Amino acid sequence: MKFYNLKENDEVVSFADAVKQGLGKNQGLFFPQTMPKFDNIDELLALPLVERSVKILQPFVEESLTAKELTEIVTDAFNFPALLQPINSERAILELFHGPTLAFKDFGARFMAKCLQAFCAKDSKESGVEKKLTILTATSGDTGAAVAHAFHGIDNIRVVIMYPKGKISLLQEKMFTTLGGNIETLAVDGDFDDCQALVKQSFDDKELANTIGLNSANSINISRLLAQICYYFEAVAQLSRAKTELGEVVFSIPSGNFGNLTAGLFAKAMGLPIKRFIAATNENDTVPRYLATGEWSPNDTVATISNAMDVSNPNNWPRVEHMLKSGIVDKDCVSSVSIDEEQTQSTLIGLSKLGYISEPHAAVAYKALQYSAEEGEFGVFLGTAHPAKFKDVVESILGQMISLPKELADCAGEPILSKDLTADFTELRAYLLG
Repeated sequence: MKFYNLKENDEVVSFADAVKQGLGKNQGLFFPQTMPKFDNIDELLALPLVERSVKILQPFVEESLTAKELTEIVTDAFNFPALLQPINSERAILELFHGPTLAFKDFGARFMAKCLQAFCAKDSKESGVEKKLTILTATSGDTGAAVAHAFHGIDNIRVVIMYPKGKISLLQEKMFTTLGGNIETLAVDGDFDDCQALVKQSFDDKELANTIGLNSANSINISRLLAQICYYFEAVAQLSRAKTELGEVVFSIPSGNFGNLTAGLFAKAMGLPIKRFIAATNENDTVPRYLATGEWSPNDTVATISNAMDVSNPNNWPRVEHMLKSGIVDKDCVSSVSIDEEQTQSTLIGLSKLGYISEPHAAVAYKALQYSAEEGEFGVFLGTAHPAKFKDVVESILGQMISLPKELADCAGEPILSKDLTADFTELRAYLLG
């Protein structure tokens, strides 16, 4: 299968090239030329996660990876579970935080890292010249840790991660700023949108991009999105085994950069029986306002306790809009709700009273589900991060202590290795070339 640039449709590339480039011309996002459609959904759902994921991903990557290579990559990348936990008879949370950095982004980051490692090795072998890459990515919290751990120690890949200084939790920060080696971290004086803008400017600078072998590990990279399709199938597989009425399944997704919603829409387009999606945002409500008014008007980014969703200009929205407008999925299958800080906190308390300790992002999704679910629907909301990553916030709201899992305890006492950076491209460019 080939992938084309949504902005420059004549730019058509292989999966390998889409992964290695990250962005297309004019900052365009890559999109598959065709959408695989599975008629044997029941057979797919009966398979284990890794075996099923190989079959799901094979049509997208078959020109770039053999079945054996893909199986090895998926086996290595998806070596942890996605667990569906019931909240009550009509609600369940899909826990996506059982990977090495306790966040859903482990799925996409690990798959991308393994793909890039394979492609770099092939390129080096074919050319006789050792290929080197620079991964430049922005994070509003969890992407940084997932990317850092996925790429840590991989030869010939330099990783530079930018994040808004003082606007992510300390434990989130510790998970990716303490590794060193080929992982470099920059604390930017600005918000996440400033960090994203710096990434885009870097790609626009062709001399810079070519000199350092630039790539991005944000969810703009198609490999990360494809990996995320797989856990929607896993959720529905677990619901199927629980004898849930699949035609009425609704997913509520905590949404920042909208990669998660994009992957869910891919899954639906491929035949997975999902009725609809609720894109749950915090007070950064560009998409809910857009769907209500038809006017795209991002406001200044607001800092919230669900900080990974503090995004005013989501990069993946062009892919979502393309699917809705082109009929790849029904335009009525997506709604969006904005949840404020008071509602987020009260929902955390409500979930606790139901016996489930959550964190702010999942609480936003659960509250949106409460607002939007209709009679007869079974609601699944995504748990995108372990509550201990937001230990201070959760403890202050619930008034109870949360123990640190080993992954966090191991880095909590380590020194932060970041360098400070202004939101100025000239300064970033000099750093990357230096």
